[in-house]
Amino acid sequence: MRQQISNFVLIIGFSMVLLACNMQSVYDESITIGNKAWYKDDLARFEVTIDDTLQLYNFYVNIRNTTDYRYSNLYIFMNTRFPNDHISRDTIELILADVEGKWLGKGWGATKENSIQLSGDMRFPLKGQYEFKIQQAMRVDTLDGISDVGIRVTPSE
Repeated sequence: MRQQISNFVLIIGFSMVLLACNMQSVYDESITIGNKAWYKDDLARFEVTIDDTLQLYNFYVNIRNTTDYRYSNLYIFMNTRFPNDHISRDTIELILADVEGKWLGKGWGATKENSIQLSGDMRFPLKGQYEFKIQQAMRVDTLDGISDVGIRVTPSE
């Protein structure tokens, strides 16, 4: 009986830790790229609702790649639609490997995960729904080796 109580307490404690980690993110979503081939016209689309324009946020792009990816970087187009329907477009370079070719992401084996901070201590200017569309901007029509793309928004501390 005592062992069952200890196991129950351990499970509850572990669950609370996992929930606390997830509660920090305002938004954290990724999209799987089909067949690990990202076509130049394919968009990864994310909708984020912001309720607090005074809060400072950190903004990340999450990339999962295989070691078959043949480049050390990844250029993306980030299209942002604001709640007032204004649109901005940025070209962003994400570094996935160092100058010697060593992958910078975490992970074992052939899959590496990168969470690359684009902005820290930023404020969203408007309350409402933001739409982010990410498109690969490499100079090839089909980009092999990228398996997932996502964004994460967390409150700054």
